[in-house]
Amino acid sequence: MSAALALGVALGVPPLAVAELVPVIEAVMVRKLNEELAANDGPGVRP
Repeated sequence: MSAALALGVALGVPPLAVAELVPVIEAVMVRKLNEELAANDGPGVRP
């Protein structure tokens, strides 16, 4: 979380907004990654 807060501060986003948004963004990223993994039979590079 500290890296996300540092990035937000560098971009001019208030720390409270970053703390509020990061968990939501992370949840979407994990959900989409899981969908991709399920569609491609798991992790790994396909030939």
